[in-house]
Amino acid sequence: MHPRAGTSLSRAGASLSRRRFLALSAAGAATGAASLSGCAMRVSSGVSGDGGDGGTVTVMAKPDDISPELIRQAQKDIGVKIVTVRYDITKLIGMMTNGAPPDLVRGVGATDAPYFAARDVMEDLDPYFARSGVLTSGDLDPVNDLWRYDGRTQGKGPRYGMAKDFSQDSMFWYNTALFDKAGVDHPPETEPVTYEEWLENAERLTRRRNGQTIVFGGSYQGVLTPNLLASLTASAGGSLFSDDFSRIDFTTPEARKALAWYVEYGRSRVGPSIVQPDPNAWDGPTYQANRMAMSNSGYWLGGLINTDKKLAPLSRLAPAPLFAGGRRVSPCQAGTGFWMPKKARNKDAAWRVFEWFFGEGPAKARAAGGWGIPTLKSLRPLMPAQEDYQKRVLKVQNAELKHFSVIAFTPYASADSLYALFNQEAPAAMNGHLSVDALAGRLNSVMNEQLKRGKEQVG
Repeated sequence: MHPRAGTSLSRAGASLSRRRFLALSAAGAATGAASLSGCAMRVSSGVSGDGGDGGTVTVMAKPDDISPELIRQAQKDIGVKIVTVRYDITKLIGMMTNGAPPDLVRGVGATDAPYFAARDVMEDLDPYFARSGVLTSGDLDPVNDLWRYDGRTQGKGPRYGMAKDFSQDSMFWYNTALFDKAGVDHPPETEPVTYEEWLENAERLTRRRNGQTIVFGGSYQGVLTPNLLASLTASAGGSLFSDDFSRIDFTTPEARKALAWYVEYGRSRVGPSIVQPDPNAWDGPTYQANRMAMSNSGYWLGGLINTDKKLAPLSRLAPAPLFAGGRRVSPCQAGTGFWMPKKARNKDAAWRVFEWFFGEGPAKARAAGGWGIPTLKSLRPLMPAQEDYQKRVLKVQNAELKHFSVIAFTPYASADSLYALFNQEAPAAMNGHLSVDALAGRLNSVMNEQLKRGKEQVG
């Protein structure tokens, strides 16, 4: 879902200044990014064990990332005790400042990798990959390049983490029964519709009664709005950020086209947005209840759809749209996984957990369940393909893989902080009280102030 010119980043052995930690804390992310896993868990709120014990690894995660069953399985499979700490950016900063960070930390590769790497708090994992017999560089799907950062550009340089699974998040699922009921043609299987057509279809598919929306024509919110807008701008043929990622500009023709489309999506009330929230808080339950005709959740939502034997045969996956006259891009807006803090105290055991989680039992189970595309190419044969509808989905997904590209994000602000600024300014435009051009100007003003502060903090 991130470079800058003229600044060198030292990665080797640099001491972490309090200013850097304060910079992390000041621009720290809330916990808003979508979690991408099918399991549920309860985590402890603190660390038991000292973290320096050879068999104990502290993992900071969200409740859906690693289940109690997996924790027991790790002890059995690899003899490592995992202690979980609930993911919280403030707690993470505090632990790192005190010199006792977790051994592994969950993160969203698309946005977190450049942010934390630029602040010099991540361990370079290239030497670990080079030694590993489980995670080999030739087996890594290109999506893992989201976790690379060379001090200037995301997608190049050392690897700082890995995605546990992924989707090309601009792809969308659709319910053929709702399309047929509304007399709307199904999208092509391997050719993209335009964003303009997608919105027209969503308007035709929306059903309202007594002023209430009873069927959303389509949901297109992405993983996090700033990342979505960067992807939409790339599809329009441009870049949301300046070449050195220190500024954002919504007034370029491409970024304005992306912003205008997203504002129109909100204004038209065809799907959930900041001005029309989904009571379920995410697309899954609404789509499953036949109250959403399209959802841009990417392949990952198949993990839920596959469990519903009535809905699954009616559901299809479609390629990422493109703007008329734009270019075809199909990014991953998340790439959720783990990274290792530079000052982690138990790196060898943490790497063993890393290998096991990303390349062994848990990775195989995720792949077989349809909860995202495996991030090791060797695990792709495990993706669900027993039923005809699963084979159809897989055909569409495999054709889409060649359109994947890393769309770099700025290292100078957390995606959550930019998301909060967008949500502060955009409702007026979506409610018809502010023009797109006026919104573009406001967003430039508040977001560039944030980016300026972030650039000063990174140094």
